[in-house]
Amino acid sequence: MLDNMPRGTICIEDIEIGMRRHIRKRITDRDIELFAEVSTDRNPVHLDESYAQDTIFEGRIAHGMLTAGLISAVIGEQLPGHGTIYMKQSLTFLAPVRPGDVVFAEVVVKDIEHAKRRVALDCHCLVGDTVVLKGEALVLAPSRKFD
Repeated sequence: MLDNMPRGTICIEDIEIGMRRHIRKRITDRDIELFAEVSTDRNPVHLDESYAQDTIFEGRIAHGMLTAGLISAVIGEQLPGHGTIYMKQSLTFLAPVRPGDVVFAEVVVKDIEHAKRRVALDCHCLVGDTVVLKGEALVLAPSRKFD
């Protein structure tokens, strides 16, 4: 399940404080397995239900960075979009994401430094009404002047 806003590029010249974009995605067992394979993070809390039952989570959870990857998808595909360069990201993980959860990942423009093409973004992910991740990103936005 994906609920994407339009993809492409918003150049620094067109970005405004308060702009927001999001993605919504259901996290599947396959997503978790593929992330484990690509990242080589095979922590059994993500992959082994019987092991995970004996943890503080009382069941399997998705990798935190899989959830954070949805923030990257919004930044790289929507705001600012194609041609964006990540400079910095801070993340705080607040609650687990479980297989089957629908994650709503959103970024909001909080500051713009036009001369350096830098955009500061507030980032958060929710499952229902629960904030599972929050943070900030600093990115280098594309510009029509460099096309």
